[in-house]
Amino acid sequence: MSSAAVVFSAVPTLFSGDGDLDLDANRRLHKFVAGLVDGLFVAGTTGEFPALDDSERLSVLEAALAEAGPDRVIAHVGAADARHAARLARAAAARGATRIAAVTPFYLPARLSELTAYYVRIRDAAPGPECYAYIFPERTGVRLPPALFAEIAGRAGLAGAKVSGSAAADLAGYVAAAPGLRIFSGDDRDPAAAMRAGAAGVISGRSAAYPEVYAALTAALRAGDARAAGRAQQAIDRIVAAGQSIGRLKHALAVRGFGPATARMAVDPPDPEVADVIPALVMASAAF
Repeated sequence: MSSAAVVFSAVPTLFSGDGDLDLDANRRLHKFVAGLVDGLFVAGTTGEFPALDDSERLSVLEAALAEAGPDRVIAHVGAADARHAARLARAAAARGATRIAAVTPFYLPARLSELTAYYVRIRDAAPGPECYAYIFPERTGVRLPPALFAEIAGRAGLAGAKVSGSAAADLAGYVAAAPGLRIFSGDDRDPAAAMRAGAAGVISGRSAAYPEVYAALTAALRAGDARAAGRAQQAIDRIVAAGQSIGRLKHALAVRGFGPATARMAVDPPDPEVADVIPALVMASAAF
């Protein structure tokens, strides 16, 4: 795959109407999305990982590995504590994961020494897979600026990071602070801009519901087709205008036939006005 334009989809976790994990629906979603974009990021924020038990997280990972292959899956193993994250990392590696990511510890503040120890313990538990930090200050309460990330990455042997929320606004800073590491942006509003800032790729929630348009954009960028890239970006702009939430993504996936839009967490489902717009956005994406 070209390093010039890479999109991994942060896929939602699909549930049945009563809230049980629907493995069949997840397999179908993984197969569909992986057939269009570069890979899958599973059991992350968009995947409602805090609402999944360990066996469910690993079942979702197994489904993704089966549909996309180990080189095209990033398994999120992050947890509030290092012991839990290390256990998940070890289990993910045993199932064939070659790339793992772990959100910083959350809920309680974490010192630099504690953050370092967290990632070292994960690496020690699973030394084989590439390991990425996942930095999302608004969700974790932990701010990890570029210089401190680079320090931790050097000590823990990290391969890079996914930067989301306000951290993504300083994407170029993370790239500059950690030369040679792969920095993925969690901001999928303008993938071309992320690539120009030096990102290794974009990890995109929206591309799970609208994969065709993201695939068209990356293909155009790789081909150097500015006109086609512009058309795809305009379509992404319309998707972005509908707002971003797990609830909106699940509504779009329900429109596409991937079961009900059931969630376990508070996910901000679309209001009626936005819900009326989403089917047209799905149709437009499918036309690419």
